[in-house]
Formats: sequence, structure tokens, C-alpha cells
Amino acid sequence: MAIDPNFDQNRERVGEENGVTVWGPVDEPEQLGIHGTHVAVDYDICIADGACLENCPVDVFTWVDTPGHPASEEKVEPTRESQCIDCMLCVDICPVDAIDVDASRK
Repeated sequence: MAIDPNFDQNRERVGEENGVTVWGPVDEPEQLGIHGTHVAVDYDICIADGACLENCPVDVFTWVDTPGHPASEEKVEPTRESQCIDCMLCVDICPVDAIDVDASRK
């Protein structure tokens, strides 16, 4: 199952972590929601293979610990999503379709 491209309409904004918007539902540690808005990562399906972090030409992503999450113990956070150049490489390279980039959500 891929990230919902309309999450900003279908989910409630529940807060922020490290300056990044979090969209619910969140029930830690099993359910962590979607992090980011312009560049969004669905933490519930992210397997943390790191391809997006390693290949992003403008270093949008950083690692964050997510202990106890069933998919992985860490996730990639779009910490610097404002730097995104909309190249869509992260979207194309994610093996589980956990990332969405939408210029209209800047």
C-alpha cells in the first residue's frame, strides 16, 4: 500500500516533530503517521532502506529513531523539505512508495 497522495485532506494534522508536520493517526510505537507536507513520508510503511536519503541531490532527509515500530527502528525524516527541488527522485526510488512530493503543498 502506497502513501495516500491526498493525506493532507484525508488526515488530521496532529502536531510537529523536529519542525516537521505530523499527520495522524498516531499511536506510538506501532502507528507513526505521515511526516512532512511538501515532502511527505508515511512512517507506517517506510522500511528505512535509505535510498531516498543517499540519493537526494539537496539533502532533504535525515535519520530519526523510531524504536518499536514494526517496519523499522528508524525512518527518514524530511527535515529540510523546504530545500526540495521537486526532482521526484525520492518518490521514484522508494521501494515501498512511502514518499509523496507535491509542489502545491509548499
